[in-house]
Amino acid sequence: MTPPFIPQRAMVIMAHPDDPEFFCGGLVALWAQQGTHIEYLLLTNGNKGSDDPDMTPARLKTIRQREQRAAADVLGVGEITFFDEPDGELTPSLALREQVVRQLRRFRPDAVVAPDPTTFFWRNRINHTDHRAAGQIAADALFPAVGNRMYHPELLAEGLEPHTVPHIFIAGTTRPDLFVDISAVFDTKLAAIFQHTSQISNPDGVAERLKQWHTATDEYGRTVLREAYRLLHIG
Repeated sequence: MTPPFIPQRAMVIMAHPDDPEFFCGGLVALWAQQGTHIEYLLLTNGNKGSDDPDMTPARLKTIRQREQRAAADVLGVGEITFFDEPDGELTPSLALREQVVRQLRRFRPDAVVAPDPTTFFWRNRINHTDHRAAGQIAADALFPAVGNRMYHPELLAEGLEPHTVPHIFIAGTTRPDLFVDISAVFDTKLAAIFQHTSQISNPDGVAERLKQWHTATDEYGRTVLREAYRLLHIG
């Protein structure tokens, strides 16, 4: 299955290690199969994602980075940039926007995937505050900051010229208008998710839940597995 748009370079901007696989692992796998050069930009270090009383934030941070690299290898992702914001404390700020703009101008993607900052409730749950904050930080960086030389002019001194990202895939949205058939790569998505062993206590339960979430009927009446996005275009 080929997705509707194949970028040459794509960046996935998310809050935590494991978010790319859960939010858009199918799309990433399809892009990688078509030769897209993909980078992950993760804004927090995921150091609160454990209920283990013997776990420490510093140790968990290291574990989750290792798991994320393994998951990215499964999907065919080329680069990962880890920011070091504490898990659960991500806040939109000018400083963070500048860091994201720096990475966007450096990598110069023609597509970005980011979470929906307006989704407060998701699948009968409260959406994590970091997911919403990551979406706002990404949106504020993508327009107008990354394409306007008046924003963060100090980046020009680093040789980082403005860049417009024409295609933005909003994940985790309650208002999707693009559905990507991931049936052919669903097992690859699961294999990547299962690299995050510190986060998964019941792999069979996770697999069944994801299958339920992604199962849909296409325009021909066939049962497929698909991811949903809201697609934005910036001229």
